[in-house]
Amino acid sequence: MLWSGDGVLVIGIAAVLPRAEARLRIRAAVREAMATWLKMDIEAISVESTPGAPPRLLFPGGVAGLSFSHDEGISLAAIGLHGPVGIDVMRVQDIAGWFNLARDYLGPQVTAELVACPDAQRPLALAQAWTAREAVLKCAGLPLAEWDGTTPACRMQALALPAPYVATLAY
Repeated sequence: MLWSGDGVLVIGIAAVLPRAEARLRIRAAVREAMATWLKMDIEAISVESTPGAPPRLLFPGGVAGLSFSHDEGISLAAIGLHGPVGIDVMRVQDIAGWFNLARDYLGPQVTAELVACPDAQRPLALAQAWTAREAVLKCAGLPLAEWDGTTPACRMQALALPAPYVATLAY
């Protein structure tokens, strides 16, 4: 478990796996964690995943919000008992086209903050801003899209991960 509070549980798996294997393992870990959290049989818990819709965790008597994120070497999942959740993880790294990426997807304010950021700190700042944006969009059930000036209202929590990763939870 990486974080819990307010009816939200975040779990992670650190392993270098092919994406398909990582997806299977984190889904199994979600079911195991939920079974332990709610003290119920794991066979009664299932992950519902429909293209174009946020995944959901189904269990007797309820439905939980669910979000997944993967990067090379790590997979994270957030479970929200009281509503939707969003999670995103990213490896901190130099991105050659960071300015265009920020301008197109993160908006003018974040872009200006990144421009003002010292070069050595920019990869971390960009990863933090990116994971925050992705987590909020996932929480709101929205796809990643170019900046349109809107930011859905969600609570956010930066998650403590070992370098070189950063992650943000939205709920």
